[in-house]
This record gives sequence, C-alpha cells and structure tokens, in this order.
Amino acid sequence: MESLRADVVVVGLGAFGSAALWRLAARGVNVVGIERQAIGHAFGSSHGTTRLFRVACLEHPALTPIARKSLELWTELGERTGQVYVRQTGSLNVGGPNSSPVRGARRAATESGAQATELAHDELRSRFPQYGGLAADEVAVWDPEAGICYAEPTVRAHVAEAQRLGATVYPHTMVTAIESGSDGVVVRTPTVDFRAEQVVVCAGAWLGKLVPGLPLSPRRTPLFWFQPQDPESEAFRLEAFPSFIWEFADGRGLWGHGSGEDFGVKVGLHGGRERETGFDADELDRYIHPLDDIAELASVVGRAFPGLDPAPVKAIPCMVTDSPDGQFLVGRYDERLVVAGGDSGHGFKHSAGLGEVIAQVTTKETPYADVSFIDPLRFG
Repeated sequence: MESLRADVVVVGLGAFGSAALWRLAARGVNVVGIERQAIGHAFGSSHGTTRLFRVACLEHPALTPIARKSLELWTELGERTGQVYVRQTGSLNVGGPNSSPVRGARRAATESGAQATELAHDELRSRFPQYGGLAADEVAVWDPEAGICYAEPTVRAHVAEAQRLGATVYPHTMVTAIESGSDGVVVRTPTVDFRAEQVVVCAGAWLGKLVPGLPLSPRRTPLFWFQPQDPESEAFRLEAFPSFIWEFADGRGLWGHGSGEDFGVKVGLHGGRERETGFDADELDRYIHPLDDIAELASVVGRAFPGLDPAPVKAIPCMVTDSPDGQFLVGRYDERLVVAGGDSGHGFKHSAGLGEVIAQVTTKETPYADVSFIDPLRFG
C-alpha cells in the first residue's frame, strides 16, 4: 500500500481537530489532516449552527483563559477573513443562589478574574421579562464577555486557514487503525498509509474506538429550535434574549439563546429523562422521537418561557462525548500520541484555545495556561 509522510497527522477535523490543524500549520509544521466526512459535516458533534460562548465558565475556573484564547484567535482570524465567529451579547447563569450555574460562574469570576455581575431576583425579572417561570428565590450571574459562536463556519475556517498555511487535508477518508512504534506512527486508511513522528487524535465520539482505554461515553443529544408565540415579537431576538444556562430546583434545566437573521431560538434540556449513552458512534439513532425527545422539553419550555411556542420548529440529532468528571481529555497520551476529546457538552467554545494547547503539547512548547485539569492520564 502507498505511504505518505508528514511530521504530524491530525485525525478528525471537527472543532478540536480543525483548530489543532490550524495552530500546527501556523507553526510551520508539516501536518496532514484526515476527516472521515466532509469538512463541517452534520454527523458528529460540531454542527447545529451555533454554540454558547462563555468566559465565566461554571465548569472550571481554569477554562477562562482558554475561552479568552479562543476569542483572541477567532478575532484575529475574522479580521483576516472578514467573517464573525463569535457574537458577544453576554450570557446569563440562572438558578437558585447555590445552583450550579450561579455558583460556578461566581467561582470562575473570583478565581480567574472573569467579569461577572450578580443580578438579584427583581432585577433579573425586570431586565429579562421573557423568564416567566422564575421561582421566587432565583437569581443570575451576568457574563458580559459571553455570547454565541458559529459551529460549521468556524470548523471550515479553521481548515481553510490551515490549508493556506501549508497543511494538507484528506476529507472523506476513514482511519481504520493507528499503530505506534519506536520509529514513528502509522495511520492506516483503506487506500493509503500515513507515516509520521506523531499523531493527534481528535475523533469526537469515535475517539474511544481509535484509542481504546479512554474513559469516554458518547451521548445522543438532539438540538431544537423554537419560535415566539407572536411571530412579530422582538422579545426573543438574540440581543434581547442572550445565551443562558438555567438550572431549576429539581436539578433539571435549560440552555440556549435567542434568534438571529438566519437561525431560530435555540433551547435544550439538561438533567431530564435519561438519554441514550455509551453507544457505538457509528450506530447513532438519527431519528427524532416526538414522545421521547420533545415532550419533556416542550413542557419545560412552556413553563419557563410563556412567550415561546413550546412546539419546536426544527430538530437535528447531535452527539456529546462525556468524561467521568465532565472535563476534557486533552494532552499527551504517550510518546507518539496526543489526544483531544471528552467535550462533555461544553467544548466548542474552547476549541481554538485548545487547538493552541494541542499544538504546544505536540511541539513540546510550554502551554500558555494551566491544563493539568484536562490531562488525559488523570484517571490512571
């Protein structure tokens, strides 16, 4: 079989892999990117028009510098391409005073220096009357640096910029095996082998199949879009109804953001009925089931936001890949292998910043931020 050579091969060109390819190419590395689907496809975890962008990150205070690095890199890329990859309209973390979003955003602001403003219940109701289902004790933390980022255009821009800088890209190419040895690594496909000094595997829900032993569990996560009860209403436009994470007293919650010129009001449910997990990513159920997927979400949306029509107007399946502690697995796995995965439902906003980390780890630079909390070997 024919063999091609490179210094580094990146397997998987979704959010993490496309960013890693770009940042490696920016360093002049002879890098090849391999993607089993088209670039910016809708079969993995990096599609669905938009993602939330947050800086006061409730999941871990050390994520703040990674989010800011993403913003910095996307701003620079946007200045070169004339495109916008992040819209900073702010974000609300809503819930009881000790709820996860409120407590986590407050902690991030205190420990990382992220900007944040606490909104008491009455101020929250006054500024955001769309939240008709607020409980009497619910408050919010406002993250002014937050907003939304654009999924497919960002992935395509990462790859295009990497190619401009010299990377070679092979879409529609499935990796069947990765074999590491003392003299390098071989990445096998049905038609050609790639030989390199190192491989970076960013295969999303397929990561655990290519690198067995990683504690990862794919989860089916449908995405939904809604419209206002009054089609002429401006109350649920993005500027008036910015991105949010809202946790209720029963542990369930909603996340989402308002509509824009070419996308609807996006709202999702977390902590609801147990969803399908631990499946083979090649066997994802791509149907939308009205009773199982929509009924609970519609009921919650109707109570939380009375101004929204609780019947979604659009839905598409997606995948999340969970790690045991809800943090990413990004870093060196062995002498030849770097991995990036375990998005755990909050990875896209950090993808450019993680691409920089991946490039630094691969080229043996010192990372710009503390990334020990996402070390892929932390589980032993």
